[in-house]
Amino acid sequence: MATADLNGITFHINTKISTIKKSLQLRKIDEEPSLKTVLSKIVHEMFLLNNFLNQLELECHHQERQQNQLKELEESLEKDYNEAQHLMENIPIHLPKAILNSAVGLTVKNEEQHRDVEADRAKKPAKEAKCIKEAPFITAEEFEAVPAYMRGRLTYNQVNAVIQEINKAVVSKYKIMRQPAKSMSSAARNLYFRFQAEETKDTKGEFFIMEADIEEFRQLKADKRFHSVLTILRHCQRLREIRSSYLVRFAVC
Repeated sequence: MATADLNGITFHINTKISTIKKSLQLRKIDEEPSLKTVLSKIVHEMFLLNNFLNQLELECHHQERQQNQLKELEESLEKDYNEAQHLMENIPIHLPKAILNSAVGLTVKNEEQHRDVEADRAKKPAKEAKCIKEAPFITAEEFEAVPAYMRGRLTYNQVNAVIQEINKAVVSKYKIMRQPAKSMSSAARNLYFRFQAEETKDTKGEFFIMEADIEEFRQLKADKRFHSVLTILRHCQRLREIRSSYLVRFAVC
């Protein structure tokens, strides 16, 4: 992360903290009706600051992982370079010239054959398997724009955790749908027939799940909080409902 960005983040955090400190200096705020709006503002500012710190923590973890990966890559490259340097410095000088020339010719021939094979593969591209569609995570800006009555006490991380579980359930379902019938277990075959029965003309080409699928594949209860998260996901256009035959299907947008 650049120094300018860190300075900007530090300034932003200090500004938020200063705002909260100034607001808390007001005495008996809960006893005067005229100052209740100030208390509400304090709560809102603390909520925004908490979300911002969570986002900063996630970014720090991401940068740390990238740094570790770069360090591992550097060590691997250094090892390969040392091995190549050793090979170059220890080439046997007693190899017969004819054998050396023959080996060089064989290498060139193999390289030409390899290029021909690659060219044939390029002319006949393999069919790519259709990916299973997953719902993107909610951004911090989107979560803050969600109306307060929808959010309730839900946090940004809780909403994205539910999205992650829903995506895993979708992947598990459609892996069964694409599995050859001969390789299915009895339980998987029963699920497959149930999934087929839930398909309608409105679900053609859609990736969807139902509450039963979430409870089947993930340890996630379809309780009141879960339905509150679904409301947010529909609001943010991550899921949409498909209703028919008294059944509710949640399709990935």
